[in-house]
Amino acid sequence: MLIASYNPGQTGDILVVILGEDAKKQEVMYGDSVVRIFDAKNDKTTGFNFLNASTILPRLKDVNGQVELTQDDLDALNNELSKNDIDEQIELDTDPKFVVGYVKSVKEHPKSDHLKITETEIDGGKTLQIVSGSPNMQEDIKVVVAKVGAMMPDGLIIWPGELKGEESDGMICSGRELKIPNAPQRPGALILPDDYQVGDAFDFDKASTLFE
Repeated sequence: MLIASYNPGQTGDILVVILGEDAKKQEVMYGDSVVRIFDAKNDKTTGFNFLNASTILPRLKDVNGQVELTQDDLDALNNELSKNDIDEQIELDTDPKFVVGYVKSVKEHPKSDHLKITETEIDGGKTLQIVSGSPNMQEDIKVVVAKVGAMMPDGLIIWPGELKGEESDGMICSGRELKIPNAPQRPGALILPDDYQVGDAFDFDKASTLFE
């Protein structure tokens, strides 16, 4: 997992790099230009904060929000880790986090009158159990799935979880949640046309014309 965010107006010149879900008990280690956040129980790193980030990655001066890191970016960040006597290296994550999914089955949630439990196929033929509250949820539709590790346009990060006791690994998204131009401002899964192929990375640029 690799999520990076840069919001200078809110947090200053700091690049936040997330490698895993927050631990129940976290510790921090301060270097000259890097803060390491890690699980106090097993010493596993969950993230880094790079201080004075725009001096490390000058292109950040034109960025506000999620940052899609390239290998060149990681080379510069990993060099900064070494300068701070941190042996770890950040690895590139090229796995698409928003993909076209296919809802294979839908059943009622045993503890809710509005939630549905879906079996949804994503990339590589993998099937996920995803709990959805979309009022238009049904079988045999193509949808957008935000996988675990995705950052939504509003900054929400998708983690594995449970909804009323049922496992849910990902989220089936609405057009509103994806901030598709002119999408209806109401709940409901974005049902994709047939020309979208199950397993493909979701193309936000292509989808910008869905509601024209």
